[in-house]
Amino acid sequence: MSLTGQPFASDQGGVARILAVLNLTPDSFSDGGRWTGAPVSQIVDAAGQLLTEGADALDIGGESTRPGAATISPEAECERILPAIAALHAAFPQTPLSVDTRKAQVAAEAVKAGASVINDVSGLQFDPLMARTAATSGATLILMHSQGEPATMQQNPQYGDVVAEVGAFLAAQADAAIAAGVARERIWLDPGFGFGKTRAHNLALLRHLSDIVALGFPVLAGLSRKTFLSPLDDQGRAALAPGERDALSAAAAALALHAGARMIRLHNVKLHHPVVHWMGALLA
Repeated sequence: MSLTGQPFASDQGGVARILAVLNLTPDSFSDGGRWTGAPVSQIVDAAGQLLTEGADALDIGGESTRPGAATISPEAECERILPAIAALHAAFPQTPLSVDTRKAQVAAEAVKAGASVINDVSGLQFDPLMARTAATSGATLILMHSQGEPATMQQNPQYGDVVAEVGAFLAAQADAAIAAGVARERIWLDPGFGFGKTRAHNLALLRHLSDIVALGFPVLAGLSRKTFLSPLDDQGRAALAPGERDALSAAAAALALHAGARMIRLHNVKLHHPVVHWMGALLA
């Protein structure tokens, strides 16, 4: 299999794809702890179900980057994810596996274990070795925008023009990745919904997502179950729990695809697959 895999191929055209979330963390905002201590065979079974429901690729994460999350060591992150990645690669050799990590050491080990995509939610900000690691590994690189560290990123994030600033950041980081040796056709962009952004910032990014698409790289949108999708209660807090936001997630995914996004990162594949498939047919 090519390291890009079909869902991440540069000649994919307008086909819409699904990157399914498989968190191996104890503290992720939506499904943290679900697989803590579970045998690898159960994780493989869960992945098989996601693929049966329509996922095109799997995104495996071992460190939570939810608001307020603490950083863990590369060794702890590797311990959580490497056995699962190796088992998933053996069970589903034609399925692209993405490693959701900010650390070059973890990314390198994950690629050795069978991952073909590096999903860096820091957009090369966290680890100065990440771009070179992606280049030497030959993996596809997803560059996401985030403002600040997960532990503090939702403490009063500020922008002058969020769409312009996110776009400028992603363009600059893509140039940095190319300068480090990453092939242009292996670079994807993600505006980073929910990462150092207020509700208004997230809505503006979704409303003007076509500006990010216009940068000329394929765009991934991670909207699933994000807080900004929920209606607010009388205290201004999210009225819906993460698992209650799937219908809104699907609506947001449709908007993102209409704006030109090529892939949606999500939790509930069964619900989203008909929406993504239909939008792909509509936009073909």
